[in-house]
Amino acid sequence: MLDSIFNVALTSADLTFTDAMITIVVALALGAIISLTYMKTSPAGYSQSFTLTMVLLPVIVAIIILLIGSNVARAFSLAGAFSIIRFRSAPGDPKDITYVLFTMASGLACGVGAFGYAVLFTLALCAVMFVLNKLRFGAAKTVQKTLKVTIPESLGYEEAFAEVFETFGVTYELRKIRTTELGSLYELVYSVTFSETTNQKDFLDMIRTRNGNLDLSLTMTPTVAEY
Repeated sequence: MLDSIFNVALTSADLTFTDAMITIVVALALGAIISLTYMKTSPAGYSQSFTLTMVLLPVIVAIIILLIGSNVARAFSLAGAFSIIRFRSAPGDPKDITYVLFTMASGLACGVGAFGYAVLFTLALCAVMFVLNKLRFGAAKTVQKTLKVTIPESLGYEEAFAEVFETFGVTYELRKIRTTELGSLYELVYSVTFSETTNQKDFLDMIRTRNGNLDLSLTMTPTVAEY
């Protein structure tokens, strides 16, 4: 029974309507499974367009493989047609790119007729994704952010907030100092590292009491360009 499922004729040039429909249905089902896995393992949020893309991408890849078959000339003509397409979106998260490759692999397996392997690999990798997400594998125990604080010129900036950082166990590095308001104020830019247990609201409240409630900002995703 199992041998009959996995032993497929990958080099067959014959394409029937039944085979095409089976390929499309299986590819669509696998794409839906991968998309649902992505949604369940992405607590930070996701876009609807990306999840819909993952559902349809295996079907599209499978259809392309079905159309190409073993015809070399057709393969080159399709490659030339698809080279016209330009993707202008910014590079995505590595996890998103991995899921795109995942869906393409499933579609490729369906396109060549390896339905058993396609289902096996999809379910196995989705299970691995769930387990790794549940175990929080690779999750950082600390988070680095950018803290910008405005202080009056009367407050010494060298050790202005050293006590606050020490109280909350925050590792910091002063990255930039500049004057504002014609030199009457200083703007300090820190690179700070919080642990999972740090109460960031209490931390910012204590900073505000030290700088006289002047401008204060905490950037969630610091970038070097901001310095």
